[in-house]
Amino acid sequence: MLKLSERAKNLKPSATLAVDAKAKALKAQGVDVINLSAGEPDFDTPSYIKESCKKALDEGFTKYIPTYGLLTLRKAICYRIKEDYGFDYTPEEVLVTTGAKQAIFNLLLALVDKGDEVLILSPYWVSYPAMVELAGGIPKFIPSDMDNRFEPSIADIEAAITPNTVGIILNSPSNPTGCIYSDKFLKELSEVLKRTNLWVLSDDIYDKLRFDFAKPKNILSVAPNLRDRVFLVNGVSKTYAMTGWRIGWLVGPKEIIKICANIQGQSTSHATNFAQKACEIALTSSQEEVEKMCRIFAQRAKVLCEELKKIPGIKFLEPQGAFYLFADVSAYYKKKTKEGKEINGSLDLAEYLLDEAKVAVVPGIAFGDDRFVRVSFAISEEKLKEACQRIKQALAELN
Repeated sequence: MLKLSERAKNLKPSATLAVDAKAKALKAQGVDVINLSAGEPDFDTPSYIKESCKKALDEGFTKYIPTYGLLTLRKAICYRIKEDYGFDYTPEEVLVTTGAKQAIFNLLLALVDKGDEVLILSPYWVSYPAMVELAGGIPKFIPSDMDNRFEPSIADIEAAITPNTVGIILNSPSNPTGCIYSDKFLKELSEVLKRTNLWVLSDDIYDKLRFDFAKPKNILSVAPNLRDRVFLVNGVSKTYAMTGWRIGWLVGPKEIIKICANIQGQSTSHATNFAQKACEIALTSSQEEVEKMCRIFAQRAKVLCEELKKIPGIKFLEPQGAFYLFADVSAYYKKKTKEGKEINGSLDLAEYLLDEAKVAVVPGIAFGDDRFVRVSFAISEEKLKEACQRIKQALAELN
């Protein structure tokens, strides 16, 4: 076998993608699996967006374009940010990327050197630590708990900052918890950040999926004076059910955006031309379809909570947004299956539920907290109810 780089040896596969792939493989074999591990909406992309993509293809949007992305799309992104947040940005402060993942990775490659620390609030999206490490940095985790709605102690955040700390990653609504940072938390955090030179990566990918149906907020909403070191990451994947289209963006100070564009120019060059044209329509048209999807997710969240309350030992917070619930299932640890295998953590429990109940969930250890599993409600209410019934029965068989 060829010699692998240390980078490749140390890289762990995405746990969420791995569970989703296993569930889909079982379904392909004819097994009746209910997949609660998916990180994407179950809705189809709205038809008017698909039609605009077909039109773009017919009009010849199939050639190379500038790395930054189409000017018309960057203007549309600025328009959407102004409509949703009230912030004014220019196209020069926007880089269109191949999904929000690339936006994050571009920024980390631009701002993180070997040995630099990046603060990550736990629980966290699975790819943050891996991307920090790939950039040569050191992820530094700040714990939180259900008791404080997964908002870490400001004192803990401040204590974690060292001379080697360069940035912090925020994500609200959160994957995996579905929680939204309060204004109080963001204000207190901003006061700490003002005393440092840390940059802030605000991952806003779920920002329009709020179950209070209010305008989205991020740290700039409470601390606009941090703008020269705040970077906004977003995309069309979750909001418009366009996960496979792979269009995201990075917004921030134009000097750093230019560096990120240079980095991207040496990898993917630019995001798909004709897909960018369709995204213009998504961002500038009526947001009625988005609001409709959000209402459905909110209703599903209620149904899921009602069903999970019927299962002894499971603790959780009702989601405020996104389409995830983070359930504490640690009451079932140290119990044994009928075959005598002991459940020693979230990996064991997730494997047991897939094998015994034919329900796929993601182990919480992938998000930094082994007490939990992540449950996605990007699935019909009927399937949610059936899945919870299966989970209840399977857990009752542990002793």
